[in-house]
Amino acid sequence: MRHLRIFVAVAEELHFSRAADQLGMAQPPLSQAVRRLEKELGAELFDRSRRQVKLTPAGTALLDEARALLTGEKRLRTLARRAEDGELGTLRAGIPPGTTVATLSLLLGACAEQHPGMSVDFQEIATDEQLRLIASGGLDVGLVHQPVDVTGLRLGPEVSVELGAVLPRLSPLARLPEVPIAELSGHDLVLLPRKQAPGWYDRILDTCRAGGYVPTGLRHASRPELVLALVSAGHGIAFDQGTVAGKEPRVVWLPLAGHPLIQRTSAVWPARGSSHPAAPHFAELAADVLARDRTATPLRDDRAPAETEPPRPWAVVYDEAAWHR
Repeated sequence: MRHLRIFVAVAEELHFSRAADQLGMAQPPLSQAVRRLEKELGAELFDRSRRQVKLTPAGTALLDEARALLTGEKRLRTLARRAEDGELGTLRAGIPPGTTVATLSLLLGACAEQHPGMSVDFQEIATDEQLRLIASGGLDVGLVHQPVDVTGLRLGPEVSVELGAVLPRLSPLARLPEVPIAELSGHDLVLLPRKQAPGWYDRILDTCRAGGYVPTGLRHASRPELVLALVSAGHGIAFDQGTVAGKEPRVVWLPLAGHPLIQRTSAVWPARGSSHPAAPHFAELAADVLARDRTATPLRDDRAPAETEPPRPWAVVYDEAAWHR
């Protein structure tokens, strides 16, 4: 390829000295390179019999092919660099169960916009299974709720969200501007199954006990929508950032006094070995999407009470007596 670049420069300049200047090299090595190419091809490429250098028929025939080969080489190098930078190929990314459609749509859109040549294979997988697959090479990157064991892993930027209490709209506690966690005593607690994020599940229960709330019972639902269904039916309370609760008129979301429950989410990927080059880019992208998601409430440094939207007028008015029947 080097000899072809030299040949094209001489063919375009039809002057060995000017071609050498263009390539930033001395003329003798340039002339030697042309001679070696001619010997390799078994044909003279330049007519040097006169004062003016001219292309031979063989040189004329070779010029267009040489230009095409050099263009292909440039394209090949560009592709190799993009693949090395993680802009091409497929990234296998785990996301936690319960990820909302809105958040997933934002992630897909951001990935397509920032890395149009890369395909992202999103897989909804529980935290422990994500960590196992990352360790075995079955996943390139995972999006997990902390705390997790990060031995041998790299962590992306962390996004923190305050969780509040989700209560039936007709609960006496629903009239409060915020609810102390101890006031939830006497209610069952509705949670996503522990296997989806064991560390976070245990953190919730530890925080409840420390705040004076020991649930009378635990109920589990595999999707946030099912959690809301149980709460609206009076089978317990739940904790949420308000993402799904705001769409259900039979429940109300209230901030917790003192902000005791902070959900922290970050991307993780292997710290050593052949980690996917796009994993750090995805981690930054996911953190940005989660932070600007309209449905998320970022943790504020001043820890001031969360400002809640004024109550929305509901199209359906519930009769309290009918509700209890």
